[in-house]
Amino acid sequence: MTFPQDPQDPNHQDHQDNDMHDENEIIQDDEIDEVLEGDDAEGDVAMDSDDDHEMGEGDEEILLHNDSIAYFDAHKDSVFAIAQHPIYPQLIATGGSEGEADDAPGKGYVIDTSAAVSRPVLPPSYQSDPSAGQQQNTELTPIFEIDGHTDSINAIAFTLPKGDFLASAGMDGRLRVYAVGTGHNQFQFKFIAESQETEEINWLLPCPSADFPNTLALGASDGSVWVFTIDPTDAASPIQIVQSYFLHTGPCTAGAWSPDGNLLATVSEDASMHVFDVWGVAAAKNLITDNGQTVVSLTEADQRFAVEGGLYSVAISPSGNFVAAGGAGGNIKIVGLPRLSEQPQQTKPTASRPAPAIRGPAGRRMPAPSQRSSAAAGTEPSAQAGAILASLAVQGDSIETLAFSPLPQTLLAAGSVDGSIAVYDTSRSFAVRKHIRGAHDGEAIVKVDFVKSATSQPGTHGWLLTSCGLDGVVRRWDLRGATASQQTVQGGTAVSGLMKEWRGHSGGEGGGVLGFVQGETGERVVTAGDDGVVLVFEA
Repeated sequence: MTFPQDPQDPNHQDHQDNDMHDENEIIQDDEIDEVLEGDDAEGDVAMDSDDDHEMGEGDEEILLHNDSIAYFDAHKDSVFAIAQHPIYPQLIATGGSEGEADDAPGKGYVIDTSAAVSRPVLPPSYQSDPSAGQQQNTELTPIFEIDGHTDSINAIAFTLPKGDFLASAGMDGRLRVYAVGTGHNQFQFKFIAESQETEEINWLLPCPSADFPNTLALGASDGSVWVFTIDPTDAASPIQIVQSYFLHTGPCTAGAWSPDGNLLATVSEDASMHVFDVWGVAAAKNLITDNGQTVVSLTEADQRFAVEGGLYSVAISPSGNFVAAGGAGGNIKIVGLPRLSEQPQQTKPTASRPAPAIRGPAGRRMPAPSQRSSAAAGTEPSAQAGAILASLAVQGDSIETLAFSPLPQTLLAAGSVDGSIAVYDTSRSFAVRKHIRGAHDGEAIVKVDFVKSATSQPGTHGWLLTSCGLDGVVRRWDLRGATASQQTVQGGTAVSGLMKEWRGHSGGEGGGVLGFVQGETGERVVTAGDDGVVLVFEA
């Protein structure tokens, strides 16, 4: 693809039993299949003291564990958003702030991680002296800079299905779009247009349907929801408004497309959830609500659905049969959706949404902490649209992130501000399969995401879950159950199912991991750090 020069371009470059009832199903503690403890005061191990070394005044000993193979550190402040190209997974876009000041502009970069040099597996002889096999990390450089935002970039995405466009969205309300060109083993980016329909954008998601390519949805702090389609052939209006919705009365905190791209579910701080019929498919089948816009609309006025404190995460099952909405107090509501297509469509994974927003130091707004092995696995419950299938409340604090496993597995993972991960079996009345209490040492979990295609690890398809948190650590879990090799000591207590962890971010206040991407196979994980660093880890 060749682009003409633009003088305004600053860069020029699951099986559910048939007796499922509509009333709420409250999950009790005795229904939990397995509870994994990660924090145990009796198991704490005291730090070793070094009596042989006397540190002088002003001396400071810092031990930094870094498992990454490459890094990018051009950001001057927190990296709030990260996205991965659907065709070229080595192409990573990041977005953040250009500085710590309240009026600092937003800044983003595109990097090519193919330059990151893999590290060979070291023989056992190196375990006694890890430094003997230590290699220098690859320093990555940007291939494109994203400018033009007057406030932090807190959402970024490549369009689907082919990644023809890159869009950045910010706290300034701007949506900026760039065409992505490939050719002669090079990537090219050209600014197309900008749109500003709201004061502040919270999240941005590409539509997964190939029938509606290059379409994006976003949610705003004023509660509005917008759907745009990008068409650069229309010089007068390259960013076209497809739909706009104004049903939320509080900030719209999260969104999720159905796998077929026909429905868009959104949630809000006002504890409402709306599932919009974006393309009129439900309307054609007379499956919409009285407002003419949604297939499901639920608010706190319905006491069965009420979540005091608001909703902050949402996900739609791979079959499209139901939607999960997570919010304050560890509450998750499972709601039935109408079946619009005969079979769930298999699609490329979408760019990850940013975590919902919280208030950081000095009041600055920043992203927060958003099984069956038998042949019959893969079936999910189906019910009347709008029916509340289950009310789950296992975790103790806000549910900031939700993810469904790829079929044929039937798992729902939830990450909480209390630092725990709960995993539910959607084919068994949403029974809790695991509750990993100390998944991130008590620090808020920002994102959970299943590995879509574990081709390098036979037998693990749909069982591998990756998580990150404000402790600055990325962890991968095998949800099939623990083996001896999967026992890892954490806080003095063995945690089962933990396959691997990657460290390198500083952790704690200002050093957590605010997001990650891991491609289809999860062989490389690229992180966005609150410490302003992007790291590349290898599984």
